[in-house]
Amino acid sequence: MRISSTAFSQNAEIPAAHTCEGRDQAPPLAFGDVPAAAKTLALIVDDPDAPDPAAPKMTWVHWVVYDIPPATAGLPQGGTLPPGARDGLNDWKRIGYGGPCPPVGRHRYFFKLYALDTVLSFAHPPSKQQLEQAMKGHVLAHAELVGTYARRGARR
Repeated sequence: MRISSTAFSQNAEIPAAHTCEGRDQAPPLAFGDVPAAAKTLALIVDDPDAPDPAAPKMTWVHWVVYDIPPATAGLPQGGTLPPGARDGLNDWKRIGYGGPCPPVGRHRYFFKLYALDTVLSFAHPPSKQQLEQAMKGHVLAHAELVGTYARRGARR
């Protein structure tokens, strides 16, 4: 399975338009080689370098999406979801995408795509932890795209 973006390549800098210093809109994403048995896809975008890459203390969640139809070729810039797909909660306790906005240093942002053998159901938008718990035993394949970002005014 594959995940890529026309906005940035693997381990390259995420353009400012997709961060808090720009329009803060999700980058375009392309999906490929999804297993035929997949019933849905899930996407988690997080930053394991928070708050400081020199001394990370937590993983900050930027976007949670689930029940993406498996035939979906990707998500457009801005993150408009296809019919059936649902947003979960990010660590700002908001629904939808929240772009990179590191307080210090250059952080890594992991765009993780999962193919699942089931359709998930939640009474309320799930957190990353709730989604990961529900996905246990249902992941058929996984792909990852990593981008980096450092705020223009951030220290280091």
